[in-house]
Amino acid sequence: MVSAEFANRPQKKLVLFDVDDTLTRPRQPATTEMIDLLRKLKDQVVIGFVGGSDLVKITDQLSVHGENALELFDFGFAENGLIAYKLGKKQASQSFINYIGEERYKKLVNFILHYLADLDLPIKRGTFLEFRNGMVNVSPMGRNATVDERNEFAAYDKIHKIRAAFVEVLREKFADYGLTYTIGGQISFDVFPNGWDKTYCLRFVEQEGFDEIHFFGDKTYEVSLYLGLYKFLSDGAIQGGNDYEIFTDARTIGHSVKGPADTMRICTELFLSS
Repeated sequence: MVSAEFANRPQKKLVLFDVDDTLTRPRQPATTEMIDLLRKLKDQVVIGFVGGSDLVKITDQLSVHGENALELFDFGFAENGLIAYKLGKKQASQSFINYIGEERYKKLVNFILHYLADLDLPIKRGTFLEFRNGMVNVSPMGRNATVDERNEFAAYDKIHKIRAAFVEVLREKFADYGLTYTIGGQISFDVFPNGWDKTYCLRFVEQEGFDEIHFFGDKTYEVSLYLGLYKFLSDGAIQGGNDYEIFTDARTIGHSVKGPADTMRICTELFLSS
């Protein structure tokens, strides 16, 4: 039986969403149409977002058109759930630094910075390494890039596999650290302890008694670096896109989407068509 806090929803289902290329275009605000859909959806089911970015970036994208993201969504999970909110209230959090230790963290960061300094790319901007509470985000070109520059790097990376090659080096160099590397978005990849992928957020919802937990995401693939793509087949590896683990988890019903319009179409068909 679903918990009393959500007993008024006609459908006892939880619907979780990735952010970039699922609810919004990468690093862009949600459209009025998407916000309207989410409002209608919340009348029927419980909704939540789960993103790899920090909370400020996510809420900047979703707190639009008069909405506060932490009020619009019943659950809010930033950094894969390491930062968690339920009905606007913060839940327990975890720390990457506490897990890995300061000395090991410094070795990892110093190696990344040296690698980045020697990396020759058509474009480099700023903020190449971003420390978050539960992970480190690494961007070979730098996060301080325009939308057009991001698109240019994404096309370049698709051909030259800059991120995939970088991750392979880190995976071998720091094999004893117990870390997972996932490529998400257009310009970066995340580094976090094994098990701290997006399935981490499920520990906050699996005891709520939902009949179903649905997940919508775009980076749901499982592919191999040796085929020129992004999956490593060993411990501490990339499993694929950063939605792959939660998309394939036995506790969820996964939906792979091609963008916000696809998300809206499938949600309307599944939850709003009756």
